[in-house]
Amino acid sequence: MKRWLIAAALAAVCTSATAAELRIRNQSLWDIHYLYLSSTNDPNWGPDQLESDILEAGGTLRLHGVSCGNYDIKLIDEDSDVCEMRNVRLCGDKVWTITSEALLECQNRR
Repeated sequence: MKRWLIAAALAAVCTSATAAELRIRNQSLWDIHYLYLSSTNDPNWGPDQLESDILEAGGTLRLHGVSCGNYDIKLIDEDSDVCEMRNVRLCGDKVWTITSEALLECQNRR
């Protein structure tokens, strides 16, 4: 799939040399339909990491070649609610978990 290429392109903008698989776990009550990443230094969103897939509630997404660094993340759920999280520390070989509480808090800030 194209996902590992997209993640590798994002990794190139980070200063860390370590890159590995990043797992994103959706422990929220909602399916995630779009997931965008960008380096905190980039004003533009990268491509949708899910492409035509859905990160279902309880599901896990694996991205390859993600360097440790700070990212901005944009999530859009099944109800078209948008959540933008800024300056999130992501690192390969780790799990980043999406919770219902985090999504609700993020959406309430808009």
